[in-house]
Amino acid sequence: MSALALLAIAAAGVALLLLAVIKFKIPAFLALLVVSVLVALVAGIPLPDIVKTVTEGMGGTLGSVAILVGLGAMLGKMIEVSGGAQALAGKFTQLLGPRRVIAALTAAAFLLAIPVFFDVGFIILIPIIYGFSKAAGVNPVKIGLPVGAIMLAIHVVVPPHPGVVGGAGILKADIGWTTIIGLLICIPVGVLGYFVAKRLNRRDYPMLAGTAEQFRLFGTGKSDVEQESGTGTGTGGGVAVKTTAKTAPSPAMIITLIVLPILMIMVGTVGAVMLPKGTPAADIAAFIGAPLIALLTALGLAYYFLGIRRGWSSQHTGEVMDSALAPTAIVILVTGAGGVFGKVLTVSGIGKALAEGLQSIGLPLILMAFILAAVLRASQGSATVAIITTAGLLAASVADGGYSPVQTALILVSIGFGAFGLSHINDSGFWIVTRYLGLSVADGLRTWTVLTTILGVAGFALTFLVWIMVGGLSV
Repeated sequence: MSALALLAIAAAGVALLLLAVIKFKIPAFLALLVVSVLVALVAGIPLPDIVKTVTEGMGGTLGSVAILVGLGAMLGKMIEVSGGAQALAGKFTQLLGPRRVIAALTAAAFLLAIPVFFDVGFIILIPIIYGFSKAAGVNPVKIGLPVGAIMLAIHVVVPPHPGVVGGAGILKADIGWTTIIGLLICIPVGVLGYFVAKRLNRRDYPMLAGTAEQFRLFGTGKSDVEQESGTGTGTGGGVAVKTTAKTAPSPAMIITLIVLPILMIMVGTVGAVMLPKGTPAADIAAFIGAPLIALLTALGLAYYFLGIRRGWSSQHTGEVMDSALAPTAIVILVTGAGGVFGKVLTVSGIGKALAEGLQSIGLPLILMAFILAAVLRASQGSATVAIITTAGLLAASVADGGYSPVQTALILVSIGFGAFGLSHINDSGFWIVTRYLGLSVADGLRTWTVLTTILGVAGFALTFLVWIMVGGLSV
């Protein structure tokens, strides 16, 4: 099938999906699955492979997301119901003032995102975003947008994240130069993201009903089962936990529970770089630094220090944790369905056909790197796949071009910023951000998609400026 036909199929699929979700209010999970199957049929994926593709798309996405979302939600619920999130938010709001809280949390997210994958870090910060929003009296989208944006910027251009590391291996790019350039450019990008998000937030966005109710109950000591602290009675309604400023955990305890999994993940990151592969030390570091183990450890400490040690019964503590899972079900399922749509677009060859067509135009290599990554990102959803695929398509050109280590790193960073923007309905991250912040699909496209696209272009513009400064155009 021709590239033009594949492009038309992709455009029609996205249009149909938007129409179904926005116009006809069909649940996103159902719409994503139905449209994915239709696109697979029209694109010519063999009938025996369609169900397999759908299953692999769902399983591949949920394999990395479902466990982390579940554990992150349970940790967040413990921090919330214990009063820890409000205690931390109140302390920082008192010290910094409501206007500085958003900037401070955005700066903290910059550091958090370096060792932690985007989805894990955002999920860890959700209870803090909610708590700060409550304390400042603002919609959580006002804090969540700039926080999410800077975390995604780090994710696509700074090692040790998988896309940029994989791209570095393919292009033979120097990890050190890539890290330095990526971090330096992400600083002004993060500042710009703060102000762009502030402007986007001049408009009020109504929260989805489910998220609005979850946010309303946040910090009230209620969740999805009725339980007086330590009594172990009944289900339904909400967990009623009488938490006062005196009994709430200290801000230091909450910071420890948030920072601990980050430090553990950093152990794995540093170990992968510094320790010889296959050695016992490297294996131990990798185990300690796995996000699953890091979150399990933090959750175990929260179970004791936020629950048992403060007088909760084991049954009540378990019920508080269990109550976090029901609200996350829609996030997990919709995220998985987004992975299905992306998988169908990938298997159909739409992204590859578009990339090959663009390669024949003959643009400067660094500009081509950005455009190819952006097209692949828009067509199949995954930033990591877009980075690695683009690097593979351009590997021969980079190898034959005689580029310096700095120039090769700049090409890789431009690929990363190409994969930054155009986050929309086929991106699992789009659904994580919009569902946790309570944005509808239409409002998510108006805010998150616009924000990531503006910052992706800005990041590339800065990268291109550095490229000119080091003489890239003369090569």
